[in-house]
Amino acid sequence: MGASRRRRSRRTVIAAAVAAVGLTVGLTTGCDAVNKALDCVQTADAIADSVTDLQQAVENASNDPTQLEESLDSIDKNLDDIGDKTDNADVNKAVDSLADAVGNVRTAVKNGDATPDLSPVTDAAGELTKVCTP
Repeated sequence: MGASRRRRSRRTVIAAAVAAVGLTVGLTTGCDAVNKALDCVQTADAIADSVTDLQQAVENASNDPTQLEESLDSIDKNLDDIGDKTDNADVNKAVDSLADAVGNVRTAVKNGDATPDLSPVTDAAGELTKVCTP
């Protein structure tokens, strides 16, 4: 009878340990998901600011053409940051769309377009903000 009790007690301790590990993993995973979502939102917010800067840079391109390049570089850096922090397919798709739109603006400027169409950039940035919102 003593051996039977010890086995049950040992099983109870093992079951409790397994449950605690499972709970800890679940909480850690949940927090990780929340942290990734917050990173996404913060980066999307930074990208929105960069897009605003880009719009202003296009308006002021005749005064300071370097602002335009700096704004595009800022968006690219933020896209790299968010792309490194997520494995969410919708976020990655939005990041890719925004990167393509930024590339098109960069090409237009390189080809001499002083006022490139920024609507694809703003649309893609809006989509990124939408998919990053928890």
